[in-house]
Amino acid sequence: MKQYMNIFSALMLCCFMFASTACSEDDFGPDPSKDWDGTTAFFNSVDDAGFQTYYNPAIGRCGDPMPFYDAKAGHFKVLYLQEFDNNAAFNYHPFWGVSTVDGANYQSLGEVLPTGTSPDEQDAALGTGCCIYNDKDGLYYIYYTGHDRFGREAVMRATSADFKDWSKDAVWMLKGSTYGYSDNDFRDPQIFVADDGLYHMVISSNLKFAEFKSSDLKVWEHVGNFPMIWDRMCECPDIFKMGNYWYLVYSEGYRASWSRKVKYMMAPTWEALRACFNDPGANWPHDGHEGVLDSRAFYAGKTASNGQDRYIWGWCPYRTGNTIHDKNVNVGAGGEPNWSGALVCHKIIQHADGTLTLGEVPAMAAKFNKEQNVKVMANNGAQMSGVNGTLSGDDAYVLYNRLGTSNHISFTVTTSNNWDRFGISLVRGTDSDRYYTIMVNPETENNRKVNFEQEGSAGKGFIEGIDGYWFERPADNVYHINIYTDWFERPADNVYHINIYTDNSVMVMYINDVCAYTNRIYGIQKNCWSINNYGGNITISDLKVFQ
Repeated sequence: MKQYMNIFSALMLCCFMFASTACSEDDFGPDPSKDWDGTTAFFNSVDDAGFQTYYNPAIGRCGDPMPFYDAKAGHFKVLYLQEFDNNAAFNYHPFWGVSTVDGANYQSLGEVLPTGTSPDEQDAALGTGCCIYNDKDGLYYIYYTGHDRFGREAVMRATSADFKDWSKDAVWMLKGSTYGYSDNDFRDPQIFVADDGLYHMVISSNLKFAEFKSSDLKVWEHVGNFPMIWDRMCECPDIFKMGNYWYLVYSEGYRASWSRKVKYMMAPTWEALRACFNDPGANWPHDGHEGVLDSRAFYAGKTASNGQDRYIWGWCPYRTGNTIHDKNVNVGAGGEPNWSGALVCHKIIQHADGTLTLGEVPAMAAKFNKEQNVKVMANNGAQMSGVNGTLSGDDAYVLYNRLGTSNHISFTVTTSNNWDRFGISLVRGTDSDRYYTIMVNPETENNRKVNFEQEGSAGKGFIEGIDGYWFERPADNVYHINIYTDWFERPADNVYHINIYTDNSVMVMYINDVCAYTNRIYGIQKNCWSINNYGGNITISDLKVFQ
């Protein structure tokens, strides 16, 4: 077996090296017949084999991430369920992993924990879990879901002294039916230290969270359960304390276009947090969007902290279809998007009232440090001074030159009134009958929401299931204070500071530290993009593009 694994590792290393160095057939020149800098026609680009920022393995994709901060090594380790296109019938989803110090640069750890070797084993397939280090015995513990060929789930564990050689515990197991829960829905164990100083483990099961406690990470006592939200299976729970509040981040697995998102609950104590789920409608965080943290293109989010910053990792699903346009509207509205994709990392921002939003990882801006030459290629209803200017009236836009494979787009939009609507279009050419717009839409005078639209003469308009959540319109009387820094932001009326990061087809947009929006849009790279106005007028300033 060891010899086989060495051969396999060597093959994977070769694949990784190829993926890191190879270019796609549609890469930029040198092709003198293509005037990349001076043309604006739509280009049918494809993803490069390697992702530069939003990690995707050389072969396959990332499933549910399980991050933790390894204080011994001085970096984060992010385990994930490795998805292959040709998974074995019963033995699938081994734990693979990456390490990172900053959430923007990754080093592959390869396979960490294998599946069972036989379809008849309880862990024939692996499911989500967590990793924790025990200072007292010097061991890393992975608690994970074992999934057998009949669909029965159990919580299992493995230990390691060096995070390289793992020993599965052949005799220890938690089964749902032993404690009155379902054997088919008993998964996603998460461990944390509660107010009582003991380890607590929360497990998702048939519309309840099962809870266990332990003093040594070895012997566990069942201490009861608390409900999930109404009729919805809540997956991948993550529990932590930040400042004066306790939080439970979870992924709402209900199959509906308005749901299936990463959310959170908050309370001053762990016991109060458990009680929130007795009446979630009355206990949503007072953030105006019921604890929703991102769009349906960010799922299975779990967090880890290095003692200073807390980050959250989730996966952005891949999409299927025969063309770019097929893929970009196939978001799974009304059902489940494709399972697995690329890792996306955000920074957790805690505001003075304890509510949470997601912001950009600080290392991202430092990574994208090559400023590009931005040019206006076309416009309608625009008064421009260089790349900045004012757009007036319906269907006003300014089209900018082509983007690279990985980009950081930064600019500020100031709207003329409380109802102005604007958007950012990607995959747009002067000959495009369809292009893709991230629309900042006024839902009310004082609330905004990010929508996704396929515009153009052949466009479908609003695409259901991939919109964002409500956030407050920037206003002088709205304070968004980040209590983990020594500054606060007081946004001026109708001023939107926007940062967009793209890596191949994955894109993330941040607005004023109060809105994060993730999506998968194929064809971003090597195509032009635009900023658009829809009535009234907007002013664009401080526009820059980095690669």
